[in-house]
Amino acid sequence: MKEIISKYINESTNQMISYAEFMELALYHPEHGYYIREKQKIGKEGDFYTTSNVSDVYGKLIGKWYAKNYQTLGLEPAICEVGAGNGRFARAFVQGWNEIDAALLTYCIVETSPYHRTLQGQELEELKNVKFVHANAFTETEMAEGLVFSNELFDAFPVHVIEKKQGIIHEVFIGCENEQFKEIMVPLENEKIISFLNEQELEVAEGQRMEIPLAMEPFIQSISEHLAKGIIVTVDYGYTKEEWKHPSRRLGSLRGYYQHQMHHDVLQHPGEMDITSHVHFDALITLGEKHGLGFLQKMRQDEYLMLLGILDELAEHHDPNPFSETSKRNRAIRSLILPGGISQSFHVVIQGKGLSLPDSKLF
Repeated sequence: MKEIISKYINESTNQMISYAEFMELALYHPEHGYYIREKQKIGKEGDFYTTSNVSDVYGKLIGKWYAKNYQTLGLEPAICEVGAGNGRFARAFVQGWNEIDAALLTYCIVETSPYHRTLQGQELEELKNVKFVHANAFTETEMAEGLVFSNELFDAFPVHVIEKKQGIIHEVFIGCENEQFKEIMVPLENEKIISFLNEQELEVAEGQRMEIPLAMEPFIQSISEHLAKGIIVTVDYGYTKEEWKHPSRRLGSLRGYYQHQMHHDVLQHPGEMDITSHVHFDALITLGEKHGLGFLQKMRQDEYLMLLGILDELAEHHDPNPFSETSKRNRAIRSLILPGGISQSFHVVIQGKGLSLPDSKLF
């Protein structure tokens, strides 16, 4: 992958590419991109964990909630999960749905990775009362109404990187010298980045580095244009405009994850390392509103799970065996809601289109 990116740089104008181009190649190259390769990425054998891999309770709770509420919301029994990973969330969601409702569920999965599609097929093949539909993009699905769900999707979008030096905002590009990648600072000229900063009213302090997610708006627009009526639930980690101003964010949020180790230098191990950045939550909300997705609620994931009734999933038992299935399940549930657990790093943004229900009726 390093040779492919080096060749791309050398053939580019001025022999440099943006961080967004680097990430697009490193993560999504059709043969050697990180998310495309036949490699376990999630769990103990991978590079990172996701909430749905901590416990199946997560997916089941959301499945139960939608089964109880889709008719009140005036929606179809349909869900589209964008980026379904290994399929564990989908399996748990369907199981939760089937506990509540007997209607046939249409489950669309937007997935570009052939490897992940194979994993999903293995995970989901024995489920009942569900019709699975696969697509490469949301616009290719036939779903016009329903729930659109994503977990850690936007943090994996390619981003541009800017930095303010001596009072001037620069874009950070990537070049190649002596077979090593290096950063190159160029005074900001990209009009789309300038417009994003102005529209989002983002302030960049001297010495501050920030990621700019230009890919966010066209994705949101595609969702809104294709979805006639629905509720959109986005789970991810990120910051608000005010949180971006904190001194601890001065160096930006771009990170690499390789064998469960965090790396600040994301130019290493291209194609072998996950690369992420924190989501601009205010941009997600305002761009949604710009394209017809009304903002309903935003909360931490642990608060969201409490509203869904996660405490009801704790089993009362007196089994002294800490390795029993009940003990392990209870520990997993507690890890999702206790202070310092995984859920405190994640937020849930809920948006809607064509809904007349006030947000107080969501839970």
